[in-house]
Amino acid sequence: MGVFAMPSLGADMEAGKLVEWLIAPGDRVNRGDVIAVVETQKGAIEIECFEAGVVERLDAAIGATLPVGTPMALIRGDGEAAAGPASAEPGAHPEARESVVPATAGRSAATAHEGPAPTRPAPEAAAAPRPPMPVPVAGAPQPSLPAAGAPPSSPAARARAVELGIALGTVRGSGPGGSILIADVEAAARSAEASASAAPSAEPAGTPASRPGKPGLDLGAMRAAIAAAMSRSKREIPHYYLSQTIDLQAATDWLAARNAARPPAERLLMGALFVKAAALAAREVPEVNGHHEGGAFRPATAVHAGVAVAMRGGGLIAPAIRDADQLSLDALMAAMRDLVERVRAGRLRGSEMTDGTVTVSSLGERGADSLTGVIYPPQVALVGFGTPARRPWVMGDSVVPRTLVTVTLAADHRASDGRQGARFLAGIDRLMQDPEGL
Repeated sequence: MGVFAMPSLGADMEAGKLVEWLIAPGDRVNRGDVIAVVETQKGAIEIECFEAGVVERLDAAIGATLPVGTPMALIRGDGEAAAGPASAEPGAHPEARESVVPATAGRSAATAHEGPAPTRPAPEAAAAPRPPMPVPVAGAPQPSLPAAGAPPSSPAARARAVELGIALGTVRGSGPGGSILIADVEAAARSAEASASAAPSAEPAGTPASRPGKPGLDLGAMRAAIAAAMSRSKREIPHYYLSQTIDLQAATDWLAARNAARPPAERLLMGALFVKAAALAAREVPEVNGHHEGGAFRPATAVHAGVAVAMRGGGLIAPAIRDADQLSLDALMAAMRDLVERVRAGRLRGSEMTDGTVTVSSLGERGADSLTGVIYPPQVALVGFGTPARRPWVMGDSVVPRTLVTVTLAADHRASDGRQGARFLAGIDRLMQDPEGL
C-alpha cells in the first residue's frame, strides 16, 4: 500500500488546506494525475499522484488544514490485496504512519510503500471491507450539503458556483461519476461570459459590467511565509554574489526584426531570451543547477527553470518550466504566458512548485538597474536580470550608446564557487550575443 501525504509545495509551506478531492475510493489513478486541490498562502495548488494504483480510501476531510507529511489517502498498488477497514482509534494504522516519507523543504512528499505486511489468519466469513469516509478534523470548517435533486458536486465547486453566480444544473461535470468540480464551474463561467460579451448589451455605453471576482489571498500570511522561508535561506545557505553587465543590442535588434510582422499576442519578449540563455548556461555549468538536500549537493539531470512571477495584489511565486533549455523560444514564451495567467488565477500544479532546479527573476521594465536575489531552497542558484537600458558602452576605441542589462547571480557556496559562477554568467553573455541561436 502507498500512503499519499500532504506534500511540501515550497520552503515557505508548513501546512495546506484541502479544498477538493478529485478522486473517490475505487478510482484508478496513474502517476501524474491531479487528485486533489490544496489551498496555500499562494493560492489553490493542484496536487498530483506519484504512483499508479487504486484509491483504497481517503483519510483527510475537505476543509481540514493538514501539516506537511500528514497522510491523506491510501493507494493500493497493482496486485496488492485490499486493506482492512480504517480504525478511528488514535494510533491505528502504524504501518501507514511508518510509510510516510518525511517532506523536505521545497520538494514533493511522494507516496511511499509499506514493507511486507505480517501474516494474519483471515477471520471466518469476513465481510468485504468498505472504504471508510474521511473523518472530519476537529475545528475544520465543514462543507455545506447540496440541495435535494442537485447534480453531484464537490463542496469547493458549490462554493465557487455561488461566487460566480453559476447554476450547478447548467454545468456538465467531469469528476468521478459525473460530479462537478471547481474547473467545471470556472469553465461554465468563462463560457457564459463569452456568450454575454458576444450578445448585444442592454446597458448604457460606459456602464461597467458586473463581474464576479475570485476570493482574494491573505497577503499578510503570504508575506509572512515568504519572509520566514527567505530568512531561513539567508541563515542556512552561504550565499555569494557575482554581477556582470551584458550588451543586449544584438538581442534587442533581433527581437525588433522578429516581432515586426507578428500580432502582439505572438510577439517574443526579452524575458523569454533571458530564461532560455540562463537555462542553457545552467546546463553547461551543472554546479548551479540542482538541489542541496541531506547535507549534499545533487546536480539535476534536467533544467527546470523557475520563473519568478508577480502576483496581483502583491507577492511573488516562481513555478517551474520543465526542460526550459530544450524549448524553442516560441514554446518558452507560450509557457511563460500560461504560467502568468494561471498564477494570477490561482491555479498551479504542485510539481510546478517543487520541480525547479534554478530560478530566473527579471524586473522587465520596472526601472531598477539590478536585482540581487535570495536563493529558494533547496535550489542552489538564482539569477536576476535588471531593467535593460540605453547607456554608454566602450566598443574598441569609441563610446557608443547600447542597450545594456546587469545580471546578478546568487549562488550557494556549498555547490559552487566564484569560478563556476563566473563561467555561468559568461555563458549567458555569450548566448545573448547570438539570439538566433537560442
